[in-house]
Amino acid sequence: MIKPFRGLLGAVVAFAAWCPAAAQTARPSPPRPAARPSAVRTERPVPFKPGESLTFDVSWSSYLTAGTATLTVQEKRPSFNSTAYYIVAEGKPTPLLSKLYTLYYKMDTLLDAFTLLPQRGSIYSEEGQRHRYRVTQFDHAAHRAFFEYRTDTSVKADFPVSPVVQDALSAIYVIRAIALKAGDHMTMPVTDDGSNYRIQLDVGAPEQVRAPVGAQSAWKIMMLVFDQSNKQIGRNMVFWLSDDPRRLPIKLQADLAVGSFVMVLREAR
Repeated sequence: MIKPFRGLLGAVVAFAAWCPAAAQTARPSPPRPAARPSAVRTERPVPFKPGESLTFDVSWSSYLTAGTATLTVQEKRPSFNSTAYYIVAEGKPTPLLSKLYTLYYKMDTLLDAFTLLPQRGSIYSEEGQRHRYRVTQFDHAAHRAFFEYRTDTSVKADFPVSPVVQDALSAIYVIRAIALKAGDHMTMPVTDDGSNYRIQLDVGAPEQVRAPVGAQSAWKIMMLVFDQSNKQIGRNMVFWLSDDPRRLPIKLQADLAVGSFVMVLREAR
């Protein structure tokens, strides 16, 4: 699984206060002003909804199609005293490759509908006989993440993060919700597998992109990923996002230390 995907989307909820009128001794007190209501929280507009399912063909180095990946917005539900989209991504090899090596990945995230910040995310993986589970819970008010890595034993850690940090899966959906224009330059902090990363995004003009789902006009977004030591990870990372109302991720490609990776959209429901 590609390691990672500085979020510009955060939310600040303001609360109004009221001041009682001064006490009067010689005459009746005037009516006290009514308390102003707290600011009403509003869900952020997004181009996706529960039930959306995206299926991708994945190629790796010399394999034309090495596997499939599915991203699904399974539901929107009460979560951590708020409301969140429960989003799941699954990846597995083709039947032929699965005979050579067992490989399965499942990622999920709870993306807060009001702030578009992740509440909690996890990654479960099977690589041959090795099974691993990693879970991260976010305290955005305290600017910390709590990470647990489980195999036969369990290792826990907590570390500081940006107040607008994303996880690897939520970042994809947050990018979809950003209004883009050619020439935009953004950074997004992401935490993945217990480490912090910084992603730089540069938006180019829309161009036609061919994919199994059909030819699409899509924003071309160039990406640079840096680790905590400011070392660049991978190269030639490009992400195409359709410029229609659904803002679908059409294609992702990257050159990594372990080979070239391409993911293209085959079906969108």
